Amino acid sequence: MKHMATYDLMETARNTNEWLGATARAYAAYPWWGMMPHPAFNVMDAWGRVTERAFARMVVKPDWGIHSVVGADGRDHLVSCETVLRRDFGNLVHFSATGRGPLARKVLVVAPMSGHYATLLRPTIASLLPDCDIYVTDWHNARDIPVSAGKFDIEDYTLYVAEFMRRLGPDTHVVAVCQPVPLVLAAAAWLAAESPGAQPRSLILMGGPVDPDAAATEVTDFGRRVTMGQLEQTAIQRVGFKYAGVGRLVYPGLLQLASFISMNLERHGTAFFEQIMRTAKGEAGDNDKHNRFYDEYLAVMDMTAEFYLSTVERIFKNREIARNAFTIAGTHVDISRITDTAVMVVEGAEDDISAPGQCLAALDLLTGLPDEKKAAHLEPGAGHYGIFAGRSWRNNIRPLVLNFIDRNAASAETEPAPRKAKIALAASQTAN
Repeated sequence: MKHMATYDLMETARNTNEWLGATARAYAAYPWWGMMPHPAFNVMDAWGRVTERAFARMVVKPDWGIHSVVGADGRDHLVSCETVLRRDFGNLVHFSATGRGPLARKVLVVAPMSGHYATLLRPTIASLLPDCDIYVTDWHNARDIPVSAGKFDIEDYTLYVAEFMRRLGPDTHVVAVCQPVPLVLAAAAWLAAESPGAQPRSLILMGGPVDPDAAATEVTDFGRRVTMGQLEQTAIQRVGFKYAGVGRLVYPGLLQLASFISMNLERHGTAFFEQIMRTAKGEAGDNDKHNRFYDEYLAVMDMTAEFYLSTVERIFKNREIARNAFTIAGTHVDISRITDTAVMVVEGAEDDISAPGQCLAALDLLTGLPDEKKAAHLEPGAGHYGIFAGRSWRNNIRPLVLNFIDRNAASAETEPAPRKAKIALAASQTAN
């Protein structure tokens, strides 16, 4: 499958379905049909609208859609998204609120690179903005990155995260959601060895596969069943001439989306059928619950082939993080080197992607970290998305995360002076 033709064929199929939806919508909208009204035309129009929108969203990067935030003064402050650090495969962006003073909590949210854009974390970021100074990793779509930019695998991803942490400084609190959890843990360990003065104050690890074998899911079973050769031949494609990344080997976002949907095919089928019926009755809106969710869920991005394959092989098959055997350029990244950064693990009891226990395994690897700097929370009834969006996040998890951040920020402020001086010296030596 590693040919441009297969990539373009898949894009052609998507484009054709979008066209069919637009055609059905336009056909059903002819005024002529008003002379012989029949509910079938309403259903055809509704099917066309829902289908066109669904397939059109698959190739469009969603907007952040965060325009204002309420400050401590009770006033709305305009929010702008500014790029702090620009790199080939991902940027570090900052959400700046106009007219709002500096906040004590500085938080880096590391977004997953698993087929969706960083905007998938919009609810998480919007809920943290009133209380935190937010920075986010904004990963790029691999199809838009020229081959001349080189490779990007999990080692490069880890170094990107470490660079972002170093840029923000030691007073940063890092929130990692899903896929990046094991690599954020590795980035913190790498900093502990290479640049100790730049270590973040705390890590909040949410629903990530630190040890995939700790609890089996359909995702881990797939990783075990398929060989790397089979995966490379069936999942990897080459970007076509339409995009800037022409010729780059990628794991296409459309293929990842198909696997996401297949895991809950009945649920998604029911959701779209009900949306078509609501649209036919005139009960649906552009920004209703269905459209808000699927506008984000269906917007997918390509991953570089080397990132996808190295994730499957090294994180899931070889369990390098779980065995504390991860290396960068041949150098061992020892997770036990983390001795000062507090770590909190959050899991969802009903998570069917990263089941409970997979993320909790991180605490067992932190043999050099005192128990008082470790914390864990299992959210009852929460699925994978529920731990960072929705009611469980807003009502239960978010307050715990903020309390954990405050507790460890306060403990850092009360450290003995010689220790602070030592950290400042190490940071100075790193900068030089």
